[in-house]
Amino acid sequence: MTHSLGKYADFEGLRERALALRRAGHSLRQIRDELQVHNKDTLQRLVEGEPPPEWTKRPRAKDDLREKARELRQQGWTYNQIQAELGCSKSSVSLWVRDLPKPTPRYTQEEKLALMQEGLARRRAAEDEERVRIKAASREEIGKLTDRELFMAGVALYWAEGSKSKPYARRERVAFVNSDPGVIRTYLAWLRLLDVAPERLGFRVLIHESADVDAAHRFWADIADVDVSDFAKPTLKTHNPKTVRKNIGNDYHGCLVVTVAQSAKLYLRIEGWWEGILVQSQEPLR
Repeated sequence: MTHSLGKYADFEGLRERALALRRAGHSLRQIRDELQVHNKDTLQRLVEGEPPPEWTKRPRAKDDLREKARELRQQGWTYNQIQAELGCSKSSVSLWVRDLPKPTPRYTQEEKLALMQEGLARRRAAEDEERVRIKAASREEIGKLTDRELFMAGVALYWAEGSKSKPYARRERVAFVNSDPGVIRTYLAWLRLLDVAPERLGFRVLIHESADVDAAHRFWADIADVDVSDFAKPTLKTHNPKTVRKNIGNDYHGCLVVTVAQSAKLYLRIEGWWEGILVQSQEPLR
C-alpha cells in the first residue's frame, strides 16, 4: 500500500497500526517498510507522542564518563583529580557535575602544608641515601692508591690550585691555597712523596677579619698535623658592607696557605711534570 504525502484514505486507522507497531518495539525504518510510508514527515506524524523503544536509542559516547565523573565528585574528588582519572577535559567535568554540591576539602590548609613538608622530607631523605650510596661505591672503585697515582694527582692538583709563574710576573716558588681540608691533606701527602722536608713548609691562614682567627689556627693545625706556633701572621680580609657573606658560622675556617721554602727548582719540575701530562694527554689512546 503506497500513500502520497498528506493524502490518506484512513489516516487514523494507519496511525493506530503505526502506534501498535511502535509499542511492539518496531523502529521507524521497520514501520516504514511495514506500512509503505516513505515520507519522513508523515511517518513522524503517525508515531507522534509514542516514545521509541529503548533498543533504538543510540548511546551517547560520554554517558559512561559522565556517570563516573558524578560518582567521583560525590566521593569528594576535585575537578583536576577527575580530569586526570578519566582523561577528559576540565570543561566537560564542570558541565557534568556543576549541579552537585561542592565537596568538603579532605584536608585543611595546615594539614596540606604538613603533608607536603612530610613528602618533601621523605624525598630528601631518599636522595641523601642515594648520594651516600653513589659516593661509597665510587670510593671503592679507587682502591689502593699507588705512589705514581698520588704523584700524578698531586701534579694536577697543584696546577689547578697552586700559584704559577707568569711571563709578566715571574714567581718560581711553590705556594698552595685552599679551603678544603681534604685537598690540603692530599697536597701535604704529595709533598711528603716528593721528599719535601717538613721544616721547609710554611703555614698561614687567609681569613675574614670578623672570623674567629684562633679557632681557625687550631683547625688548620690539626689538619696539617703541626703546632699552632708554626703559623705565620694571618692575612685578614676586610669586610665590604655591600657584600652579603655566606661563609660564616662554625664551619668557616678561611683558607690555608702552604708555602715551600727554597722551592724554585721544585716549581720548575712541577711545570715540567704538568707539560708532560699535557703532551701525553693529547696522544691517541692505545
